[in-house]
Amino acid sequence: MVSENEFLLHALCMGAFITFLYDCLRILRRVLPHGGFLVSLEDLVFWIYCAEQVFLLMYRESNGTLRWFAVLGALAGMFFYRKLFSPLFVKYISVLLSRVLSLAGKVLQWMLRPFSYAGRKTGSALGKAGGRFRRRMKKIRRAIKMRLTFFLKLFKMNLKA
Repeated sequence: MVSENEFLLHALCMGAFITFLYDCLRILRRVLPHGGFLVSLEDLVFWIYCAEQVFLLMYRESNGTLRWFAVLGALAGMFFYRKLFSPLFVKYISVLLSRVLSLAGKVLQWMLRPFSYAGRKTGSALGKAGGRFRRRMKKIRRAIKMRLTFFLKLFKMNLKA
């Protein structure tokens, strides 16, 4: 009897832990939004991990036999965690992480300001040199086109004669 109660407690904890992990994924998706492919890949990896953990729990605790009270215990653990902790945890941790990442981005932007200034100055110098290069290439292209047109007309006149 004690072992079944202990098994039920482990199943409850497993359900709460699985829901906690999924909440971490939800927080990650709120803080760093990404496309459907990555979301699907994350879900696939998550569910493979969860299936492995549930299998290992069943294997260790009940020698691999499926006990329905363990399944119901895991579902109850998920339900209670979801009702008691999940809404506040996801909301406040995602807001906190968003603010921390925003602050880190601003600090990084401030630290990279000298490099940004140097890049703008280098870019404008290269832009001026590039403009001169483009104008020169345009003149060369026009001259080549005129010569080719001249030789093409000359070739056509020689063919007619």
